[in-house]
Amino acid sequence: MGRGRSSRVPLRRSLLGRLLGVSALVAACSVAATAWLAVQTTSGAIKQEQGQNLTADARIYDTLLGYAARHPTWDGVDATVRELAEQSGRRVALTTQGRQPLADSATATAPPALPPEASAVVDPLSVDTVLAARSTEGQGTAADRIDPRAVGPFLLPAAERAALRRTADRNAVCLNRAGIASDVVVGPSGRPRVQMVGNDPERALYTKCELSDLDAPTKTERKALDALNGLADACLKRQGREGVRLNRGLYWGKEIAVTEPRQLPSDVREARPVPAVEPPREFTGEDDRAIASCVGTARSEQLSSYVASPALLFIGDEGGATVPGFDLSPANTAKIAGAAALVLALTVGASVLAGARLVRPLHALTGAAQRMRDGEEHASVPVRGDDEIGRLAAAFNDMSTHRARLEEQRKAMVSDVAHELRTPLSNIRGWLEAAQDGLADPDPAFVDSLLEEAVQLQHIIDDLQDLAAADAGVLRLHPGPVPVGELLGQVAAAHQARAETAGVTLTVVAGAAPVLHADPVRLRQAVGNLVSNAVRHTPAGGKVTLRAYGEGPEVVVIEVADTGTGIPAADLPYVFDRFWRVEKSRSRRTGGSGLGLAIVRKLAEAHGGTAGATSTEGKGSAFTLRLPATAPSP
Repeated sequence: MGRGRSSRVPLRRSLLGRLLGVSALVAACSVAATAWLAVQTTSGAIKQEQGQNLTADARIYDTLLGYAARHPTWDGVDATVRELAEQSGRRVALTTQGRQPLADSATATAPPALPPEASAVVDPLSVDTVLAARSTEGQGTAADRIDPRAVGPFLLPAAERAALRRTADRNAVCLNRAGIASDVVVGPSGRPRVQMVGNDPERALYTKCELSDLDAPTKTERKALDALNGLADACLKRQGREGVRLNRGLYWGKEIAVTEPRQLPSDVREARPVPAVEPPREFTGEDDRAIASCVGTARSEQLSSYVASPALLFIGDEGGATVPGFDLSPANTAKIAGAAALVLALTVGASVLAGARLVRPLHALTGAAQRMRDGEEHASVPVRGDDEIGRLAAAFNDMSTHRARLEEQRKAMVSDVAHELRTPLSNIRGWLEAAQDGLADPDPAFVDSLLEEAVQLQHIIDDLQDLAAADAGVLRLHPGPVPVGELLGQVAAAHQARAETAGVTLTVVAGAAPVLHADPVRLRQAVGNLVSNAVRHTPAGGKVTLRAYGEGPEVVVIEVADTGTGIPAADLPYVFDRFWRVEKSRSRRTGGSGLGLAIVRKLAEAHGGTAGATSTEGKGSAFTLRLPATAPSP
């Protein structure tokens, strides 16, 4: 408050910036130490045990996997192994699962012994998903372990390929003419399919192209599918389950011909543990899992005679040498302990320094808060720096000063309330004592005097209740549409008699004032207080003007201006304070209770508006209420 500081602290000077810097330093040292330790001790072991640290290793695996998927034996693989070794500059060796050699790129008469662990197992019916994911051509996934190039009896003869290719070319030309970029892609079995590029595939359903011509299985596919269906049914029958009918895509259930864009019915279940371009979906339900398992088993059984048997793949250095793995030797143990100790010491030291700088000012703030609790009127703390802690200290000092000022105002208010209540009570007591002593007769004039003092006392109490309700946020409003011109006329009529007695002219200038959404009773009370105050401070022959106008489409301004004595510039900021008067004697002849303008401000704020005042000493004053034209928030 009042310190002129920017709303944000520069990052380089802020506590957050320092903590970020320390954290970055600790993290950098930790990462550097970890990276150094990992490079020094584990990279060789990773290369030896997995044999897949390079993309070339994955390509070697994928190439041999494709060879096994397309050949029933490993005969003739030597040329492929030597070519892969020349391209990668590494030693490539294949053995049976019993470690009998099948092919080896090592040219020595007595090649070095193979490592104890194989780099991978080349099995087209059980693909290594890690290596397949690293390759650029592999299609295996975690859910489909059969290599898509293993098609077996689904391999189409030349005649069927040619017929399907003609149909696919015709459909591609048709789609291209319809504005859908298309191309023909041939799968591992030789079956072509039309692939739409960069377009919504559903648009093809609205063309005249006969896309369904490629859906029917050929004679070869139908024969292979019947054999696969028999194997799957036999598996299901052994489990006591009913058989299923598989179609070309290896779906089971009712086949659906989609003629327009729509969702598939929920009763159609789909399984794709097949050599398809799309990955298989995840099955749910016990039946689906059993069917999918049997279909996968049937496929493996059907393809077993068409693919090569599993083989062990060894990939190593060209000379056959291997890098020794990591061991807990004394040197390596010392490296680990030293790196860990360095990181730990740096972390502890940085945390201690940062924590000390953070805790020291917080201790000072805690002590100041305790002193304030113990009764010190103004407890402050030194402000060091312009970071978050410094701003917290400054805010605490501002709060302490504000609290001391509020305490002074509270004491002054208690004194003012006592003074305001003492005057009518003293008058009532004086009149009653005079009547008791026989010095005054209880005639109508006597009763009128007592009633006037009682009314004044009740007026002060009512004003105090209104202020208390406003301070507590429980001042009740009943808003509704209020014609501002009509309301000003009502207020002027209510104060007309008093203005005529004082020789003051009341004038209303409303014009086309808009309709205001407010509580009419509370708004009349606020404007009435302003008018009463203006009439009281305007000498005979003066003028009080009530004016209303719109200030834009959302604000309505109500102004009460007078030609009275005016308010000194030094006193103008305090006119809305409680019990404040220009005349410090607090005489009844020069003012009211001193609560009227305070109530005006609270009522304006309750409506979501503001109250203000301008004045020129000796010429008059103008009090304004700026209220929102729409309904105030509850």
